[in-house]
Amino acid sequence: MKFVDEADIRIEAGNGGKGCVSFRREKYIPFGGPDGGDGGDGGSVYVVADESLNTLVDLRYSRVFRAEHGEQGMGRNRTGKSAPDLDIHLPVGTVVYDKDTSEVLADLTRVGQRIKIAQGGFHGLGNTRYKSSVNRAPRQFSPGSPGEGRNLHLELRVLADVGLLGLPNAGKSTLIRAVSAARPKVADYPFTTLYPNLGVVSIEAHRSFVIADIPGLIEGAAEGAGLGIQFLKHVSRTLLLLHLVDVAPFDDSDPVESVRVIERELAKFSDELAGRERWLVLNKLDLIPPEEREALCEDIVRRLAWQGPVYRVAALSKDGTARVMQDIMEHLEQARAEQAREDARSQDKSEPDTE
Repeated sequence: MKFVDEADIRIEAGNGGKGCVSFRREKYIPFGGPDGGDGGDGGSVYVVADESLNTLVDLRYSRVFRAEHGEQGMGRNRTGKSAPDLDIHLPVGTVVYDKDTSEVLADLTRVGQRIKIAQGGFHGLGNTRYKSSVNRAPRQFSPGSPGEGRNLHLELRVLADVGLLGLPNAGKSTLIRAVSAARPKVADYPFTTLYPNLGVVSIEAHRSFVIADIPGLIEGAAEGAGLGIQFLKHVSRTLLLLHLVDVAPFDDSDPVESVRVIERELAKFSDELAGRERWLVLNKLDLIPPEEREALCEDIVRRLAWQGPVYRVAALSKDGTARVMQDIMEHLEQARAEQAREDARSQDKSEPDTE
């Protein structure tokens, strides 16, 4: 299935049903009085995170979603039927924006999450509601309020623990094939990855994480050049970034400048993303003579003044990849444990003191 990560749709909640004007006309009841019932509520629109979906492709063909209107009130004080709510099922990881105001309406990060994004209209009142001591035969009623309508922009952001960064042909797809069951396309030319690929890296039983192969970035990606800008958002959810560098580029480009290019694009796109923890992975060492590898790696690290972890791998032969994955697993487990402790502390602070 083709990966589709953006879509624009129109949603319309249902209108409330109008109230009824009616009077009792029964034998032996000379002063019947009003008996018009209220209308029903219009259906609201919700978005629901569905784990069975992994793309927004269906929304390319269905662009308008309308909830049903509430039914009109009836005589004999009968209330109109309220309309059912409309659920729009979206993949986990979808961010819902109001296209007109750019407001974030929903961020679906958990399976089963259900968020209202358009309120249905409230029911109108029948003439029974207007009866009073000075108005015995009211002919007033209210029509019911209209439902909300919105133009939405949907973005699907890949939910992964680790994101792979690097220029085209840095070996990201090869690495993800080496450490997981994912099989992204690999070829000897740039831009073979046209959409994100997810792979599950299993260290052992009950110890695994998700890694995302992001399409290669180029200089100017933050301004829209190449494929990168439409996928930079996918790495915004990751806990850790792996920056892959080709130490033996076919065009004899400088690996240090390749790192700088990505760093500049990250900074342009988001300060938060630029500050995300990033590990350096020097790839394709199998293309360098063994006696030259150490000096080359040390020169790259020195010129970058790199302060974080550095790994040396040959993704094609899987040399060095096991150590990288093991260290990532331990890092993620520590981060998850710390997050759990922070959540527990926050919950304790939010609980009222009963003493």
